[in-house]
Amino acid sequence: MKKIINPWTRRQGYDCFGCCPDNPIGVHMTFMEDGDDIVSYWKPSQHYQGWINTMHGGILSTLIDETAGWVVFRKLQTSGMTTHLDIHFRKAVSTIDPQLEIRGHIAEQKRNIVFIDIVLKNSQGEVCCEGRATYFCMNGERARAMGFESCDVEEQE
Repeated sequence: MKKIINPWTRRQGYDCFGCCPDNPIGVHMTFMEDGDDIVSYWKPSQHYQGWINTMHGGILSTLIDETAGWVVFRKLQTSGMTTHLDIHFRKAVSTIDPQLEIRGHIAEQKRNIVFIDIVLKNSQGEVCCEGRATYFCMNGERARAMGFESCDVEEQE
């Protein structure tokens, strides 16, 4: 696995709830590339509960949606936006679980529309959520105008 370099960290005004490391109320996701998959390992917190010791569905949806965006950044080297998000909540996620794994990959692409499948698992490897994001991808010129240049990985030692 290779760590993905966040292409936004030096961009003025960057404060993404999903991936900005400096957003005081954000979820601070980081991402790795594992073959065709983009993966995030994330530690839940009591601050993101919907019920006692249970993750809020909106936060789980955010984790899935953010992962889909990073699939597009890294695999297609562009930016875009979610146009549809379909999530199936299979099992409650505990806020005291030591680590979640969120893994996504491109399932299908039709011109500038991409379908991304995402699975969220708890630390026992149980599938808790499955999602499919439909993403509209910008052409290179529009992505650059929005500030996207490239999404690279760290060099292996």
